[in-house]
Amino acid sequence: MSNQNEVRNEVHIDARAMGKVAVLMGGASAEREVSLMSGGGVLQALRARGVDAHAFDPSQANLCDLKSHGYDRCFIALHGRHGEDGTVQGALELLGIPYTGPGVMASSIAMDKIMTKRIWRAEGLPTPDWKLVSSAAETAQALKALGAPMIVKPAREGSTIGLTKVTSVGQCEQAYLLASRFDPEVLCEQFIDGDETTCPILGQGRDARALPLIRIVAPEGNYDYQNKYFTDVTQYHCPSGLPESEEQEIKRIVVEAFRTLDCRGWARADIMIRKTDRKPFLLEINTSPGMTGHSLVPMSAKASGIDYPELCLRILASASLDSRQGVQAQNAANQGATA
Repeated sequence: MSNQNEVRNEVHIDARAMGKVAVLMGGASAEREVSLMSGGGVLQALRARGVDAHAFDPSQANLCDLKSHGYDRCFIALHGRHGEDGTVQGALELLGIPYTGPGVMASSIAMDKIMTKRIWRAEGLPTPDWKLVSSAAETAQALKALGAPMIVKPAREGSTIGLTKVTSVGQCEQAYLLASRFDPEVLCEQFIDGDETTCPILGQGRDARALPLIRIVAPEGNYDYQNKYFTDVTQYHCPSGLPESEEQEIKRIVVEAFRTLDCRGWARADIMIRKTDRKPFLLEINTSPGMTGHSLVPMSAKASGIDYPELCLRILASASLDSRQGVQAQNAANQGATA
């Protein structure tokens, strides 16, 4: 089978052409701690490759300083609210500073799991059934409609923050209260029992390509915030060990999901494969994935022959703007940088 979704390994990027670079990290979201770890790794990697890179924490400095201090582009290593939800992206558009990852609209939609699912469902892409709820009583009603187990989570948070796996009506109130602490919109989602996988994507439009799939095996199936970032008990299989035809089909779906939301640069999609019939279901797409020592995009890239510093440099080189003039100018600059 033709591997048309595979990433090209041999790319030359002139680090000096990247100019003065701000690595945006920290921020004020619930994922600040992870963002600082991601940003620290990216900063070190870019400097090791000769990039004039500097740390920049938007919670400690005004974004307008990026312009006055002469930054040429930004690597967004922020996670969660005000980092990957289109707000920082919009500010950088107004400042005219190219940034990594998807643009304003794509970032905003992808952060909102409900809007993402609506678009994917409309485009015929598989995603678990769901209900939007605004009370504990509606959460209990959703459990009756979707069946147990059921996932209850904030509509606009990441890293499994505020998430509960509900197995009985008695758990619904506490699950709703936890999720609503982080977002007034709470998503109840059908639980898919099977293999948990994730797949990064690099590129844009027709050039978007999937990296190798990672199969995740967490203790008792509990891939929560702690097991994601702060323990070594979760097992990651890359190569995934799945049949080649199954992995290629998942890659096809993931790239289509990426393109459907008009993402660019990079992202990572989470997929469950139902045990009973091996059908894949898209859960969500992360437009500013983690880049820590436990993160999955670097792990997948390594399996395809791209080391961490090279990955960071490639993502940086893809920095762009939504505005037509900005995109045209940045495309020309990127072509010169990667010649």
